[in-house]
This record gives sequence, C-alpha cells and structure tokens, in this order.
Amino acid sequence: MKRPIALPQVLLTVFALSCIAPHVTARQPNILFIFSDDHALNAISAYGGRLAEVAPTPNIDRIANEGALFRNSFCANSICGPSRACILTGKHSHKNGFLRNTGTGFDQSQWTVAKSLKRGGYQTAVIGKWHLKTDPVAFDHWDILPGQGSYYNPVFISMDGKQRKFEGYATDITTDKAIEWLDQRDAEKPFLLMCQHKAPHRTFSPALRHLGALDGVTIPEPDNLFDDYATRSKTLPTNEMEIDRHMTWAYDLKLRKEEMQGVTLPEFRSYGTPEYNRMTPEQKAQWDAHFAPKNKAFIDEYKTGSIDHRALVRWKYQRYMQNYLETVKAVDESVGRLLEYLDDHQLADNTVVIYSSDQGFYLGEHGWFDKRWMFEESFTMPFVIRWPGVIDPGSKPTALIQNIDYAPTFLDMAGLETPDEVQGKSIVPVLRDSEQQIRDALYYAYYELGEHAVPQHFGVRTHRHKLFYLPWTDEWQLFDLVNDPAEMRNVYADPGYADVRKTLHQTYDHLRSLYDAPSYEKYAPPRKRQ
Repeated sequence: MKRPIALPQVLLTVFALSCIAPHVTARQPNILFIFSDDHALNAISAYGGRLAEVAPTPNIDRIANEGALFRNSFCANSICGPSRACILTGKHSHKNGFLRNTGTGFDQSQWTVAKSLKRGGYQTAVIGKWHLKTDPVAFDHWDILPGQGSYYNPVFISMDGKQRKFEGYATDITTDKAIEWLDQRDAEKPFLLMCQHKAPHRTFSPALRHLGALDGVTIPEPDNLFDDYATRSKTLPTNEMEIDRHMTWAYDLKLRKEEMQGVTLPEFRSYGTPEYNRMTPEQKAQWDAHFAPKNKAFIDEYKTGSIDHRALVRWKYQRYMQNYLETVKAVDESVGRLLEYLDDHQLADNTVVIYSSDQGFYLGEHGWFDKRWMFEESFTMPFVIRWPGVIDPGSKPTALIQNIDYAPTFLDMAGLETPDEVQGKSIVPVLRDSEQQIRDALYYAYYELGEHAVPQHFGVRTHRHKLFYLPWTDEWQLFDLVNDPAEMRNVYADPGYADVRKTLHQTYDHLRSLYDAPSYEKYAPPRKRQ
C-alpha cells in the first residue's frame, strides 16, 4: 500500500521545481535581429506607402504577414550611432552617453542587453555595421565594418583586431558571415544574432546585379517635394539636406567628374566617387555600362538649356530614388536568405525574427534626403517582428514603441530581469495582445552638430500630436498628425489648439523629468544660442 504524500511536501516540491524550471526546462527563443541603416517606411511595401507597388520588399513583408507590423515605431535620436546605443542600453542618449556620431566612442563599461543575454546563457554575435567607435563587448563573436563601411569590396574588422578586405557587395558579405556564424554556433544554446547592414545609407549604391532594376519606372513623388517651409521653423530653409541644393553630382547622383566635362553644374560640395574607386576593373565596367549612357544623355540635354529648375529637381529625385530603392533590394534578399536558413534548419518555430532600421529617411518629403529631424519620415523606424506561437500573424498594433524598448523586450523574451537603469519598456505584452498600449507619449532629443545643419531639438509625440522645441531659435512647433500628417502647418500659435498646447507642454515637462533630461545649455554650443 502506497503511503499518501503530505500536502506541504507536495507544495514544497512544486515550489522548488517552479524556481528552477526557467533555468532547466524553459525554451528560451533565439533572437535574430536584422537591422539596416536609413530604411524609410515608405520603402517597405508592407507599410503600404506610395512606393509599395514600384519597389516591393517581399521578404520583409513576409515577417510582417507572419507576425506583427508596428506603424507607431520611433527612434529616440535620429542618427546612426546614437540610435544603436539606445538599442543596446535601453536608455536615451543623454543617459548612455552617445549623443552624436561626432562625439567620443560608446562607453562599453555600462550595462548592455548583450551582457545580460550572455550571462543568461545566450550566444551573442554582431556582424556588419557597428558604428560606435569602440569594439563590441559581451559578444561571443563579432565581425564589423569600420565606421560607415563601404558598399563595394568592403573591409571587415574581426575579433583578432585584423582588417580584411572582401571582394563583393557589403550586404551580401554581411549575410554570408551571419549564415557562417549560424552554421558554427553551439546548437545547444539560444542565440542573439544582430545582422546589421550598411544599406541603404548614403551613397545609395546598389548591388551591381540590381543596376537598372527600376529602369523605365517613374518613381511617385511626395506631394511636398517642393515644400516652401511656410509656418514652420526659420531653420528649415537653412538645412543642408535638400535634393535641390545639397545632393552632390558624383557622390550621390553617380555622375563622375570625367562625365561632366564641358558643363558647369551647380554644386554644393564635392565628395568625389569613393565607392567607384574601390571597384575592380570588372566591377567598374559593369557600373559604367549602366550609368555612362544615362549620364551622357542627361548632360547632352542639360547643355541645350531645356531643363528648368523644377525639371532638374525632378531628375535628381528620380535618380536618387532609383539608386536608393535598388540598394534596398539586396537588403530584402538578405532577409529572405536568413528566413530560408531558419526554415531549412528547423529553427523558425523557436526564433524571434525582427527587421528594423536605425531610423527612417526622407525620400523627397519636404524636398529632403537624410534624417535627423523629428518630422515623421526620419523619426519613425520600421519594426516588423515574427514570434511563432506568440504573435497573431498579420497583427498591426497601434502601441507607441521606441528603440529604447528593444533591450527590455529581448530580456523579457528570454525570461531575464531588466535592470532598473533601463528607461525603455518591454513590448512583449503588446506582442501577446495587439490591443495593449504601453505609454501615452514618447520623448525625442537630437544633439548632432555636424553635417546638414539641423539644429538641436527636443520634443514629445502622442498618438495624435507632436510638440518640439528648438532652443537655438527659441521656437516651438506643434502638429496635428491626423489633420496634417505631412506636417506642413505649425499650429502652435493657433488659438484652436490652446488646450492641446497646454497638455503637450505638461507632457513634455513630465517626460523630461522622468528621463532626467539635461538642460538645453549643457549641449547647445554658445555660438548657436540665441
């Protein structure tokens, strides 16, 4: 006859098992984080923007269709290095110390999500663009581009400190290296793999196989390609990021000096042709076969005087967009290769796949290229995520999320605790229930003082409104994103928005206090203060 087990003993056993279960039996998901540079929402067809039909991205779309697409996804500081620092630390720029690309290197002594994941049993790897000036820490493997890196025949820096040049295209090579690491990893451990592309960052240089992919296609223009900047900050006309005045002929638009003989084209500044200069003779021949006839036709027409100012802007826009969208094609192919790898190796069911970019980008909106501003096109970040068994396929959450949320989200997925210093929030509740919200407003701060002459500004965004402040010129900007999604009319002084203005100021003050934001004077250079 079996003796009955006393209830206290049963409870004690259950409690003990519950304490050790997460470390013994829980199946921590792999995390594949695919990250690009300057990929605008309008250039991802899943978002349904004006470019969706002319430039589809089927592999990125697959993640969205099999998982969730976040339309209200934003960065905390729209510039390359600072955005990456926010992701690693879960903190705003003023807290993680990496405020601008032109500053000192990233402080690796501080906590990062890679450190916690590694301690929690994860293998960690980062491959591709790093752009933080100090070598990665807490990654079991890294192989990174120096600085911005190069598109053609790029150099990579490996963990032994050596630089090695690889013939080919950076997006393809980054993907090759990511797959090679997946092949060699310890299959008994979960992994975090950060596969980070240079593309489609300026110089918008496509894989040679994609040159001409959009030949004969007229790229739709944004309605505000010829924005006059009325009602908004006096600093907008002084920005150095207009397609009209600041896009360079050789560096951006692919007309080499030799092709511009006998004609004087208005030029803001010249950076030369560094990508072309890196090519092998065979690669140059392929490049020239595509661009030389087109460039000659343009120069010949320009010499006739038949191209007026607006027509010239439109020509630049078309050339820019063709190059940019053709550059995106290799990124989408990379996503497809990685998804195929997961399928072929029975990893898909237990791997969270995320596609994002460090910030958005202007594709002619407001007449611009580049990023930096808190206007929607550069403030937004693409964020699509697949997590089988957790996310309902085809979900489209409306939650306001930010790149400071990535670190706590990764930890939550892994069942690990988030340090108190982290300012972001886990979005796992939203992934489990797309109706969930995690905040009412976001805080933004831009500090860069370099190229493109975009001034510092600080602001907040709710689901409907946006308020930001420019301390150098003492200007406030307020936009109603429902009635004015293109942000063409600053309604800060509109009496009809008095209550909204008051509420947003309270939100602004609250978030600056919550995040312990520094005074404007700490970072505004004296020569720019007014």
